[in-house]
Order: sequence, then structure tokens, then C-alpha cells
Amino acid sequence: MTFRNPDDETLRTLLRNVKTIAVVGLSPQPARPSYRVAQAMQRYGYRIVPVRPLVDEVLGEKAYPSLADIPFPVDLVDVFRAAEHVPSIVEQCLALHSMQRPFSTLNHLPAAIWIQEGIVHEDAAHHAQAGGMTVVMDRCLLKEYVRLETE
Repeated sequence: MTFRNPDDETLRTLLRNVKTIAVVGLSPQPARPSYRVAQAMQRYGYRIVPVRPLVDEVLGEKAYPSLADIPFPVDLVDVFRAAEHVPSIVEQCLALHSMQRPFSTLNHLPAAIWIQEGIVHEDAAHHAQAGGMTVVMDRCLLKEYVRLETE
């Protein structure tokens, strides 16, 4: 079965309801795509939560070594890691979701994972969907935000 991203209306609803985005692999270096995308989303009003070991802070926000270390709910997990890391990130998301921890502050939305443009792992995406997560893969969060919010 081939993976399919949600339709535009579903993406638009997701982006309008998300408030807090955990960015896995957020680089502290301004030249990196993860930094530029997260910085732009922060400017659009989203709270960015860096998830990166060995870094204390990025974009003025405290960084956490893993998703499990974040002490508050997040609405969306944005992934900037190579495809081979996606299955373990999905497992972390599903573990948090299944522990009854309030992973999403939005009662009407399941936990969501956004796998950035150029990163594809169909098995992991299907596994996340089967676990009740909304999944977007191989799309840039910033590009989609701009496209959907300016149409």
C-alpha cells in the first residue's frame, strides 16, 4: 500500500489547531534548513520545542534530548532526521501516545508527525497511521504552511 499524505483541508485544519511543535533534529546553526524552518514557524506564532541531545537551547527555547524528556504536551512532531531514524522516532511518539500521557493538547486531533521534505520511510509512516497518528511525509512544513495559509 502506497502512503498518501492528508488532503489540503486536513492539513489546513491541522496547522490552524497546532500550537506547540517539537522539532526533532533542530540544528543550532542558522544556515541549516531545520533552523530556518523552525525560526519561520516560530515567527508565525508557533511554540518551537527543540529535540536534540547535547544542546541546551535553540531559538531561545530549552532543548530536550528526546521526546520523552519534554515535560509538557506537544501537538506536532516535526522530523529533521535521516530516514533510517524515522522508525525509532515513530516508536517514541506511539509510546508517548499509548502511555495516556497528553501528547496532544487538542482533543479532536490525534498526535501528529510531520516528516520533512526529502525524508521518506513508508513503513514507519504506515505504522504511525495504524497507531492513530496523523502523518505528513516528504513535505516541508514551512512551504505547506505558506501555501495553505495564503491561498
